[in-house]
Amino acid sequence: MSESSAPIRQALRDALPGAMEARDTPTRNAIRSALAAIENAEAVTGEPRLRELDEDHTLEIVSAERDERLAAAAQHRALGQDDRAAELEAEAAALDAFLC
Repeated sequence: MSESSAPIRQALRDALPGAMEARDTPTRNAIRSALAAIENAEAVTGEPRLRELDEDHTLEIVSAERDERLAAAAQHRALGQDDRAAELEAEAAALDAFLC
């Protein structure tokens, strides 16, 4: 892993065990999803880790993951699915903590 991609990725990796121990499902799900999205963005032609992302691109991916959850939460809330909307908003908030 390149030094430039380490900060947010490492912060996500470091936070995952704590979220799992605390049984913090929204944070756990959000972290796992963000890490998977980062790894998917690095995969080219099916070979993992073929290219390394810089910190800016990694932050964009995590931000997009957060934004997708907020958009989905709004859709669920409009449909009266407040419980699911709240779960997605909690996941978005968990990711937001890594973007500040």
